[in-house]
Amino acid sequence: MPVFTFSGKDANGEKISGERMAPNKQALAQALRRERITPGAIREKGKEFSMPTFGSGKVAVKDIAVFFRQFSVMIDAGLPLVQCLEILAANQENQSFQKTLVGVRTTVEGGATLANAMRQYPATFDDLTTNMIEAGETGGILDIILQRLATYVEKAVRLRSAVKSALIYPVAVVSMAGLIVGALLKWVVPIFSNLFAGLGVALPLPTRIVMGLSSFVQTFWWLFFVGIFGLYFGVKQMRKHPRGRYYFDRGLLYLPVLGGLLRKIAVGRFTRTLGTLITSGVPILEGLTITAKTSGNAVLEEALMKVRKAIEEGRTIVDPLRECGVFPSMVTQMIGVGEATGAMDSMLQKIADFYEEEVDAATKDMLAMLEPMIIAMLGVSVGGIVISLYMPLFAMIAKLAG
Repeated sequence: MPVFTFSGKDANGEKISGERMAPNKQALAQALRRERITPGAIREKGKEFSMPTFGSGKVAVKDIAVFFRQFSVMIDAGLPLVQCLEILAANQENQSFQKTLVGVRTTVEGGATLANAMRQYPATFDDLTTNMIEAGETGGILDIILQRLATYVEKAVRLRSAVKSALIYPVAVVSMAGLIVGALLKWVVPIFSNLFAGLGVALPLPTRIVMGLSSFVQTFWWLFFVGIFGLYFGVKQMRKHPRGRYYFDRGLLYLPVLGGLLRKIAVGRFTRTLGTLITSGVPILEGLTITAKTSGNAVLEEALMKVRKAIEEGRTIVDPLRECGVFPSMVTQMIGVGEATGAMDSMLQKIADFYEEEVDAATKDMLAMLEPMIIAMLGVSVGGIVISLYMPLFAMIAKLAG
């Protein structure tokens, strides 16, 4: 008989794992249940599925959102769980995601719950997803939970798109301005330098500065690329360390203009995630842990873990939220009202809706403010170089005319 590896929980809720011989997965799952063990993942040794990741498999967030939406419709229509997974896997164009769904289906066929099967693929299904799925299976509302997950992921995609649109335009324009100035200094300015050297005229200060910059670019142009790569890898290494990541994220929150936008994004993501988890029946302590891990900001993560610890000690959620100094007073007051009235889940969703609209408005305002600033900076840079190059010619013309 083949040998299977298994994991699950015993009657006391403790995690358990091991290896056993059995005719097939179904027989092993039945044997484990007779021993009051709730089976999780069951796999035949030597036939484990590989776990795709966002880096290698490139499972897009949009694919996951569509998957949840289709899955909820099938479950609501009454199709069996395994059949839903089989259909969704067969129609999935992304091969990595397809392998993941095949692995989930196989694990579910072996007797595991859908949540435990998804936990075998943490790169695709995070803690938020698996905990909500588990709550849906326990409460018999899996179709509703899947709809909420689809809505949550779609809103997250929309929020991410807003951030990208806010950053791509200024970065692209500044990069283009840098390339234009660099090209002028490297190829155009030397032509005028040779001309002025042949004429032997005295050069004004702005022209000498531009000539000096041109000489520097001609000799040390490679320092520009070294600086870019050095900055990139420096930030990457800094964010690998917990305290470095904390101070980097904290610095971003206090940037002028952009910091306010990032703070609104963080608050909107926090309230949306926690509200979705609480609405789905996930306990608030577990919900805070998941929200902290998925916040994407080390400052917010540390604040939420402090809030969680305070709640464990018997305090309400409002005071520790206010003490951490990360969240606006309006947010803490509204959460306090929601906690007092027993409607914190709906209150969190309302706050999330409000802040997502604020992000859209702040993004438009920032772009409207940055556009003239960037154009002015580009005009000053290019225009300054051109004027400084023509100043000696104007002086020569005036001298000849006089």
